[in-house]
Amino acid sequence: MNSGLSTVEFNKQLVRTLYEECINMRDLDRIDTLVAPDFIGPRGEHGPREFRATIEAVLTGFPGVRFQIHDLFGEGDRVALRWTFRANHAGWFVGLPPSSSEVRQEGNVIYQIRNGQIVRAWLQADRLGVLQQIGAVPRSFADSRAERPL
Repeated sequence: MNSGLSTVEFNKQLVRTLYEECINMRDLDRIDTLVAPDFIGPRGEHGPREFRATIEAVLTGFPGVRFQIHDLFGEGDRVALRWTFRANHAGWFVGLPPSSSEVRQEGNVIYQIRNGQIVRAWLQADRLGVLQQIGAVPRSFADSRAERPL
C-alpha cells in the first residue's frame, strides 16, 4: 500500500484503477493484482480468474464498452461506486447474438478490500434493461401480455 494515502483513499484508488485502467483501457492482466485469490463475486464467482471471465463476457458482447464513474465513496474496508456504461451490442452476450443496439446500463456496486485487494463485491445493475435494449425480452410486461393469451 502507498504510505502517502490513507487506507480509505488507497481503497478508492484501487477501485478506480479497476474501472479506468483494467476495464476501460483493457489491461485485464492487472486483475490478478487487484482481486484476491479468495474473492467472492455477486453471482458466486471465485477468485480473479472468474472475476476476469465476467469482465471478458461483457467486453465480448459490448466491445466498445466504457464505464463512467459518477460516485465513489469509501468507509472502512468498503468502497461504493455508481457507474453507467454505454456500448453497442456488437458481439455474443449470454448466448444472444449481436443486435447492434446501443445499450446504456446503470449500476451500483460495493467492494470490500482487504490487504490491498478486492475480496468481495455486491452489485445491483439494470440487467433487465440491457436485455430489453438488445431485444431479448419485451420492453414491458404489457407488450409481452399482448403477444400471448392469458
